[in-house]
Amino acid sequence: MVKFIMEMLSNRSFILRTSDGQRSRLRRLRNGVPQGSVLSPLLFNIYIHDLPETTSRQYGYADDLAIMLRRTTWSAVEQGLNQDMGILAAYLRKWRLQLSTGRTVSAAYHLCNREAKRELSCPSTTSAWSTN
Repeated sequence: MVKFIMEMLSNRSFILRTSDGQRSRLRRLRNGVPQGSVLSPLLFNIYIHDLPETTSRQYGYADDLAIMLRRTTWSAVEQGLNQDMGILAAYLRKWRLQLSTGRTVSAAYHLCNREAKRELSCPSTTSAWSTN
């Protein structure tokens, strides 16, 4: 099994073809797993098995991660989530993983209708959450 996985991850290359028939030169892939492979989610889960503990509950599916936190005040939720995102950003930097800031979202669920349009206060992508 190890040999199979090593073969799957090594000596991979690609050629880019455009719609008008042009082709790039052969390029080698140095990281990542094959897109669409049934083993990719499993390998990702193995890779992040040491994800640090956070105050928030962590949920993962394939290569998507979510953290959820329940508190009684907005400021406590914002403070807790921002602290946990800082922990996760440090982990991502350590292992050279990049957070897709364009796909990173926050959502708040509550029972108070007058707060329905409230948004969580999150740092910009250039501060604590940035993994670059």
